[in-house]
Amino acid sequence: MSIRLLVFLTVLSHLSFAGFRVVLSLMAIHHQASPFTVGVVMSLLTVVAMLLAVRWGRWVDRIGVRWPMLAGVAAILVAMVLVWAVPRLETLFIASPLAGSGFFLYHIAAGQAAAMIGRPEDRVKNFSLLALAFSTSGFLGPMLAGFAIDGIGHANAMLALAAGALVNTVVLGTRKVEVQRNDPTAVQEGKRRIADLLRIPGFRLVFIVSGALSMTWDLFAFAIPIYGSQLGLSASTIGVILGAFGAAVFVVRLALPLIAHRLDEWRMLIAAMFMSGATLLVFPLVDGVPLLLALSFLLGIGLGGTQPFLMALLYAKAPAGRGAEVLSVRTWIINFCQTSVPLASGALGAALGMLPVFWAMGASLLVTGFFAARGK
Repeated sequence: MSIRLLVFLTVLSHLSFAGFRVVLSLMAIHHQASPFTVGVVMSLLTVVAMLLAVRWGRWVDRIGVRWPMLAGVAAILVAMVLVWAVPRLETLFIASPLAGSGFFLYHIAAGQAAAMIGRPEDRVKNFSLLALAFSTSGFLGPMLAGFAIDGIGHANAMLALAAGALVNTVVLGTRKVEVQRNDPTAVQEGKRRIADLLRIPGFRLVFIVSGALSMTWDLFAFAIPIYGSQLGLSASTIGVILGAFGAAVFVVRLALPLIAHRLDEWRMLIAAMFMSGATLLVFPLVDGVPLLLALSFLLGIGLGGTQPFLMALLYAKAPAGRGAEVLSVRTWIINFCQTSVPLASGALGAALGMLPVFWAMGASLLVTGFFAARGK
């Protein structure tokens, strides 16, 4: 498997999944689901992955990437076809965890593939290209979903968006694409404990940094619509502010493959935490749209390039034969943040307002960056 093929397949699979999420929520609303029910349907996307991510990582380490990637994208395809065939609210409770499980399994295997393609020094570049693939499809998927729903309805939109997963399934099912596999002697199940990973010098700090950055990403997506509404901004203006963040992420990830070999991963992560933390401290003090757009773009610049560096650092520190397992632990952290951050931030915001929410996360990034700089 080449990095170009991996990027192509990832764009297709994530295009379907990103569109699936939009249709999933809007279809639930179309069926008169309450906000609580919609929240349950959406939360089911990550529940199974939280429980099984580490086991999936060990499976990828043991058998390679092709079959897990195929199983993951096939699960997305089956979920989307199921919703099209049985367009009922009850179906969404089955399709959501099925598609979510498939995507996160694919995500772990794709990360392993990016790490194993080429030389070790190519990893940051490969992870940057993979992140760019997710950004591209993450932008196109929701947009195509919206147009498809308006044009052909919810169920048919789901079927149309399944085309990417179908092509991916056909390619992986018919072509024997694989990357270098781990040494079988290095992947014995009995020797694998997560606690052992945390004893490796520097590993715990990388996981803490990963968690802090993931929480910031999820906080921003959650807090900006609430903060913008409190300021009296229109939905389109809030969307533009979020779009500025997404545009910055895309720009950074577009540039990273060209300059990754010149950068020090750890220093870039520390710089990103300091810049992002300072930006979050300023955010709730601003109410003008131009400044909000500038701060949103600045935060996107800070956070946009962190994922490739984190994945490269984690893989470099991983014991032999446990690379995918390490990446799966990071996936678990992301899923946990996606579930817990909105709940905790919502409770804090309801009690004290949004200013403490922004300041708490900004301060946590600055403190984490300080300890990361000392522990380097």
